[in-house]
Amino acid sequence: MSRAIVELSHPISDGMLTCPGLPGPRIVAESSHAQSPPLDASYDIARVDMVGATGTYIAAPSQYHPGGADVAELPLERLCNVPIVVIRAPGRRAVGPDVLGDPARLWGKAVLVRTGWSAKWGSPAYRGPGHPFLVGEVGEALVAANVALVGLDSLDIDDTSLPTRPCRHTLLGAGIPIIEHMTNLEAVPDTGARLFALPAPVRGMGSFPLRAVAWIDYRGGA
Repeated sequence: MSRAIVELSHPISDGMLTCPGLPGPRIVAESSHAQSPPLDASYDIARVDMVGATGTYIAAPSQYHPGGADVAELPLERLCNVPIVVIRAPGRRAVGPDVLGDPARLWGKAVLVRTGWSAKWGSPAYRGPGHPFLVGEVGEALVAANVALVGLDSLDIDDTSLPTRPCRHTLLGAGIPIIEHMTNLEAVPDTGARLFALPAPVRGMGSFPLRAVAWIDYRGGA
């Protein structure tokens, strides 16, 4: 028996840039070891000022639909111990429904789309034009397949060169969370792994960074 845990999130660091037009996070010391009184214990407590769409983050329905569930209201069954199906679409900019295969295999799954774009993370090219995205018909197909969650390793699930966001509108409207800016999807098998993706349960936030990991049990089975 062999098991592995694969990190699917980028770390968050002070000043990093994620989405064009949004500020990077600011991480400052509120209380450092050097500032703590000379007692038996000292404390390092930091303050973070950041937007919800920072690093690898999850989008809840309220991000796009007023009155929809916020991050704190996301059902845990969509986030914890969810069987994964990885869709491979390297080298494709517009990812169409032809890559999904039999919809039956997606039912109740966390569908993670690997484009390979995460290799550009940290460079200006990552946030530039030309990032991979899912065409609107993919969102409709995933809703029809009753998936639990959708993630991808690219800048945005939609084409940011256009004013509309069809996949975001469709998926979040159906209560299906979206994870963007994932990484290491090449290390996750097509099937057989399980997703654990938990944001802090902050009320009133439509998006928030999270720690996402894939648990792989090489005995197989989903």
